[in-house]
Amino acid sequence: MKPVFRIDLKDILQNSPKIILELGSGRKKKPGRILIDRVDMPHIDIVADLEEGLLFLPDNCVDEIHSKSVLEHIDNFAFLMREIWRVLKPSGKKYLYVPHFSNPYYYSDYTHKRFFGLYTFEYFSKQQTRFKRKVPSFYNDYHFITLDISLVFTSPWKPRKILKRLFQKIINMHGWLMEFYEENLCYIFPCYALKVTLQPVKKQK
Repeated sequence: MKPVFRIDLKDILQNSPKIILELGSGRKKKPGRILIDRVDMPHIDIVADLEEGLLFLPDNCVDEIHSKSVLEHIDNFAFLMREIWRVLKPSGKKYLYVPHFSNPYYYSDYTHKRFFGLYTFEYFSKQQTRFKRKVPSFYNDYHFITLDISLVFTSPWKPRKILKRLFQKIINMHGWLMEFYEENLCYIFPCYALKVTLQPVKKQK
């Protein structure tokens, strides 16, 4: 799929003080962000297939990349993560929101491709200090630091939502509690999503 540009990307990259991308932006225009989506809608800045990466962007040019409920739709996940790593500046941040594997609503959406858990993004990190359980980090030759991670609990029904938000506050107090929850309680008290902030690890030139 050949990208369609509705902005002067070269000019923005050269002259904007801060480059912020929104991947799979949905129906709303967010000020100050370059919106990238495969679905051609009037407010989208770049119509492109994320399965093909971000090849229209140079290395180390982006300050922030945001995505909410997008990565679960990607088949070529490892490739897109590499592309995110490539285009982010060494000080750049990747903010993501993905469904947790215990989310009962996950299975209703036939376009979902994969699950996410506490350790998913640890596989992209060699600096695993947040959790007791360690996972292999040799699958990839690029790495991130996990700056922040939290479990999200919510519900469409207000009384349940209040209870779940209280539970969320307790569980996210410590990595040990998060690990205990996911190992022992997640199918009793399902989690809705994960919020994660990543920073690329790059050699300074």
